[in-house]
Amino acid sequence: MLFDKVKVFAVQLDGASAGAEPVFSGGQAVAGRVLLELAGPARVGALKLRARGRAHVHWTESRSAGSSTAYTQSYSERVEVVSHRATLLAPDTGETTTLPPGRHEFPFSFQLPPTLVTSFEGKHGSVRYCIKATLHRPWVPARRARKVFTVIEPVDINTPALLAPQAGALEKVARSWYSSRGVVSLSAKIDRKGYTPGEVIPVFAEIDNGSTRPVLPRAAVVQTQTFMARGARKQKRAVVASLAGEPVGPGRRALWQGRALRIPPVGPSILHCRVLHVDYSLKVCVDIPGTSKLLLELPLVIGTIPLHPFGSRSSSVGSHASFLLDWGLGALPERPEAPPEYSEVVADGEVAAAGQSPSPPLQDTDMSLEGPFLAYIQEFRYRPPPLYSEEDPNPPSEAMRPRCMTC
Repeated sequence: MLFDKVKVFAVQLDGASAGAEPVFSGGQAVAGRVLLELAGPARVGALKLRARGRAHVHWTESRSAGSSTAYTQSYSERVEVVSHRATLLAPDTGETTTLPPGRHEFPFSFQLPPTLVTSFEGKHGSVRYCIKATLHRPWVPARRARKVFTVIEPVDINTPALLAPQAGALEKVARSWYSSRGVVSLSAKIDRKGYTPGEVIPVFAEIDNGSTRPVLPRAAVVQTQTFMARGARKQKRAVVASLAGEPVGPGRRALWQGRALRIPPVGPSILHCRVLHVDYSLKVCVDIPGTSKLLLELPLVIGTIPLHPFGSRSSSVGSHASFLLDWGLGALPERPEAPPEYSEVVADGEVAAAGQSPSPPLQDTDMSLEGPFLAYIQEFRYRPPPLYSEEDPNPPSEAMRPRCMTC
């Protein structure tokens, strides 16, 4: 049979190394070859190639139509982001051609669209990219080979919107049996909105406990996956990093001067897809006995292009320096450290182990942020560059000013 003659049929991508596959982004060219190895001569009708990228979401919900009637409502939506077709082998006569035994390679290349969506695997949706080759032969079923590739869209955090500090403040009356036990207030601030995996978020917070019982402050980075179909939404949240502070006694005040919260290897934010979003936020909460939690949320964007510490002396530098002074941060250590590259934190092996998705599986959570927390204590070592000034900060005194010879 002809099945026995096909020893190898596979799709290979250029740039792949041992145990590591190439990663692409919008606008790049994807090149490779279809490998066909035959044990004997075989008749071939055509060899076709198709590349596609698709964002797909699907979930079901139980509905009630009456006291005893229930049904399941299904929600599904998909968006095609890449679609490319090519014929790599087609006989001139339109019938068949006979290939000799041995190894045959059929190269291919195509251009990705300028903007794409990062590869993603979630509970109710995914973004997947693949290349499929189909070998058509007479009198036998078609033979197919499939190759999945990963796309990571660049997210540059060196923009004014992502370099702006984020802050907020809330307060709540602690109650017990409908009587007031005092007011608990919380204010928190971070130096910017954009971060990359491996960086440390210095959390500045002030907790003022005006109640009669101790309260417990905590902080966590939360990932929110939002799936959208037919006008409905489905969300899934997970805590990716967290820390817990010391209890604050009655009538006491606590100050976090840059408590460190390290970002683990997670996928970047997905903000511009019609059917799914991946958002991040920093949630700072205070557990108040007998009262619902005091919860403050600051938005985050996880990017792929890290911060350039000395690449710009824009107004963001001045705001960053004033931000540090406002929150009581004194002299900084002398060894500034640049954040790591995205590829250094998220290795190709981790991406392949996660099923071609740069997002590893996360632990489920809810808005209450219950459960154990892992604390990261890290020294804050990002020192801002000095502020630019046209004026001499140390002008010469009157006594040191040179005098002319006639005076």
